[in-house]
Amino acid sequence: MTFKKKSKDLNQYFNLRESLIRFLREDIGQGDLTSEYTVDEDLKSSSSIICKSEVAVIAGLEEARTIFDICNCKSNALVKDGDIVKNGRKVMKIKGNTRSILKAERTALNLIMRMSGIATDTKKFVDIVRTVSNDIKITGTRKTAPGLRFFDKKSIVLGGGYAHRNSLDEMILIKDNHHAVTSSIRRSILKAKLKAGKNIMIECEVSDRKSSVEAIKSGADIIMLDNFSPQEAQKTISYLKRSGLREKILVEISGGVNISNIKDYATALPDMISVGSLTHSSQSIDFSMEIN
Repeated sequence: MTFKKKSKDLNQYFNLRESLIRFLREDIGQGDLTSEYTVDEDLKSSSSIICKSEVAVIAGLEEARTIFDICNCKSNALVKDGDIVKNGRKVMKIKGNTRSILKAERTALNLIMRMSGIATDTKKFVDIVRTVSNDIKITGTRKTAPGLRFFDKKSIVLGGGYAHRNSLDEMILIKDNHHAVTSSIRRSILKAKLKAGKNIMIECEVSDRKSSVEAIKSGADIIMLDNFSPQEAQKTISYLKRSGLREKILVEISGGVNISNIKDYATALPDMISVGSLTHSSQSIDFSMEIN
């Protein structure tokens, strides 16, 4: 997936701009009373956004520039989204009406801080996994803040990960709660294949070796080893190799993955490892804006 603005992506750009306007409205309300009552209406200023954390993967600069543009300010990014920045690094300069700069400040910073936090954590996972294999993808999940999925998923990509499934209509993922209300894994997969055709991928959550084999033989494209220990994942994938089934399936590991055990899971050599904490628990990176 690409997040660059192209002519064919105008709808995406307009949707992004509408989201940012909505974020600004939430923060501004009826107006910035402090600035209106203390700052001269015609005063113009320049300002800089500065990294305050030791090291970070920067993300959200494109969104911040759009926010300042909406508020009629000119901005210039000094680094690119996805770059690594260190404490004290200026990442953006802004010029314009002082009230307008202050009006946009918090919304722009909030997005940069959150997105950079997710991108930075993603890179930590990616770097560890690459010591084992360059072929394993770190992916996000749908455990995102409502209204922020596009930004959260984009941050994962900027950190070197993969967005995977952005919404329910992108692919079929048969999970435990689907299993609870259907008669069998095989029946669920066959029913889904019949209705979906060949163009929609089918992933099936499995709980042990037996259900893994059943899902593969029923025609799933991906199996998700959910809440397997690293040892269980290793044994299951090894069994699939010995049985000649591994080459027929993509394998995702999900559930219970953290920075301490990610390398252990990677040694099982799955195709993907999904990490929910990237979007539900990443700590924001500290950035501030200073008027020069």
